[in-house]
Amino acid sequence: MQFTRKGLKDDGFTGFRPFKELDAMRVPQGTGIFAILTPEGFQPDFLKKSTAGVFKKKDPSLPEPELKAAWVEGAVVLYVGKAGPGSKGNRGLRRQVQEFLDFGQGKPPGHWDGRLVWQLKNAGQLLIAWKELPAELLNRAEAEYHAAFVDEFGKLPFANLVQARSRAGG
Repeated sequence: MQFTRKGLKDDGFTGFRPFKELDAMRVPQGTGIFAILTPEGFQPDFLKKSTAGVFKKKDPSLPEPELKAAWVEGAVVLYVGKAGPGSKGNRGLRRQVQEFLDFGQGKPPGHWDGRLVWQLKNAGQLLIAWKELPAELLNRAEAEYHAAFVDEFGKLPFANLVQARSRAGG
């Protein structure tokens, strides 16, 4: 697996839309994996304060030295996440992506992972891509993407805070 735009396309990812131009209604409703990527020539410029929403009364902002330490030099992929069906079966990629974008606009999130994306000055330029997968394959797929990224770059993507582990049933 190559963690480039072409590599993700070859692996079945589609979309590749900038956040600022994304129409969430064009994101599939099914379950799957999504990735946040930098556009060509993107250079990190960190904000002092994140635009992300507060989670459990905690500020999502990190000091610049921690952001710089998390940055993966030479990586195009900044985050890999999954979008499962949820307990009521009404979640999936469209809802997860919309909630992720809402989180960046200051709304409280349902989870904390991915928040570092929202401390990048030009986050609206970042791209989002997705790959539909059956719910039973999500946990394994996310764990495999994380493991492959760590194998290639020595650490997780910039905004992934926890390495996914494959669990029974997925």
